[in-house]
Amino acid sequence: MRVFHCDQYVVPLPPGHRFPMEKYRLLRELLLERRVIPPEWLRASVPVSREDLERVHTPRYLDSLWTGTLTEAEARRLGFPWSEDLLVRSRASVGGTVGAARAALEDGIAGNLAGGTHHSFPDHGEGYCVFNDIAVAIRVLQAERRIQRAVVVDLDVHQGNGTAAVFEGDDSVFTFSIHGEHNFPFRKQRSSRDVGLPDGVDDRAYLDVLAIHLTEVLEASGADILFYQAGVDPLAEDALGRLSLTHAGMKERDRLVLEAAWHRGIPIVLTLGGGYAKPITATLEAHVGTYETALSVFR
Repeated sequence: MRVFHCDQYVVPLPPGHRFPMEKYRLLRELLLERRVIPPEWLRASVPVSREDLERVHTPRYLDSLWTGTLTEAEARRLGFPWSEDLLVRSRASVGGTVGAARAALEDGIAGNLAGGTHHSFPDHGEGYCVFNDIAVAIRVLQAERRIQRAVVVDLDVHQGNGTAAVFEGDDSVFTFSIHGEHNFPFRKQRSSRDVGLPDGVDDRAYLDVLAIHLTEVLEASGADILFYQAGVDPLAEDALGRLSLTHAGMKERDRLVLEAAWHRGIPIVLTLGGGYAKPITATLEAHVGTYETALSVFR
């Protein structure tokens, strides 16, 4: 299993900034320390080209990032101050998902220890998402004629509004989102299938909903590859999640998705998502749990 990472690129953020940039390095170190993955599985992500970003994002938006001319309102909506480091790191994050997607088609599963930036739209970024890595990876694979159809299973607690908007009306990509109905983004987009949950949902209720929809989604998608946005913010400990899943519930969630794809022979790309637990160790444990579950399914 090839696992891509880009934590060699660090974005300087103002003191007290909410985004947990250190999570990416800490996760890679923890996966190695616990021997969940061996060092030889790791691959350094290569920054994606502008040409490939243009398969999803508008030239005007890309120009503003390449030249550092985001307006104050655009930077505020994105949640990050512009810097050259932000551009390079964001391109590397997308490159990791593109690399993992190609590897998954060869090996059956691969991962990116970043990515999942599902709030990015073609013409703007928001919610700490600069580029939409999953959308770019799908368009790259389609352009290379490696796939025709894809399915995105997005289980972050926040709807993947950017991904939904990119693929709305495109029958070759099925977008499926289970999210907090009353959580960000407050103006939802239309996925191929959306399931909005009330605040406080626990393991049993969440897993029941997932089981009801997952088989139908995979059958309807006819997908050649599955992108799993394995957001960990449904955890009860998450500061922004407003759901009440336990670590055991999160692992069962991952198992349901991964086994369903494995039994159908659909290659899987794992990306990160969410994760604002305090302390950060709860977030890291949930991400590690996704990889532990993946290896238990695919061994």
